[in-house]
Amino acid sequence: MTFSILARDPAGGEVGGAAATGSLCVGGWVLRADPRAGASASQGAAPSTFWGEDVLVRMRAGEAAAQAVSAVTGGDAGRDHRQLAAIGPDGATGHFTGTANTPAMGARVAPGLVVTGNLLTGESVLDAALEAFRAAPGALADRLLAALEAGAQAGGDKRGLQSAALLVVGPAAPPLTLRVDWSANPLADLASLRARAARPPYADWLSSVPVLTDRERPGPA
Repeated sequence: MTFSILARDPAGGEVGGAAATGSLCVGGWVLRADPRAGASASQGAAPSTFWGEDVLVRMRAGEAAAQAVSAVTGGDAGRDHRQLAAIGPDGATGHFTGTANTPAMGARVAPGLVVTGNLLTGESVLDAALEAFRAAPGALADRLLAALEAGAQAGGDKRGLQSAALLVVGPAAPPLTLRVDWSANPLADLASLRARAARPPYADWLSSVPVLTDRERPGPA
């Protein structure tokens, strides 16, 4: 009961995702990421947080995203009620949509990009999110937010929106994980959080914390 997007920025190697839904706490339910493995979005009528975590384990071990998605979803008796997307650190993608989810549902894929959703007003939501991401300038986080906004403008979740989330990780940057767990205007609130996180003093402090490429940063001077 969600729409989400996963993408990779080839310039900096960042991967991440964004999601919005007509229920509570979409970030905690849907999005997972690890700069060594990629990102996942596990959603649907009865979402499995295990799917989202297990697919990252497999990708970190070297499995391609499509192979990892197939392995994780194949043996689950409740698979028809779930949906999963994944993107690896190389930008390869995989996705699965169970047939018992509520239409409109489906996925759209482009290089380094996968959009999925269910309980949508129409599949045009998926197309709008994909095209908006591809057209948007700026950092990966901002392009993901643009995709969410376009998906919402195209109709979004049939119930409207109550929560939204953004998660971006990369080898040379600290994780950006922002969640609006309930709001009358979750996309506006999420964009406001993103803007605040990009300004000093928070943005300046980020350069002092450990990252994958420098795990021993000493902290602020």
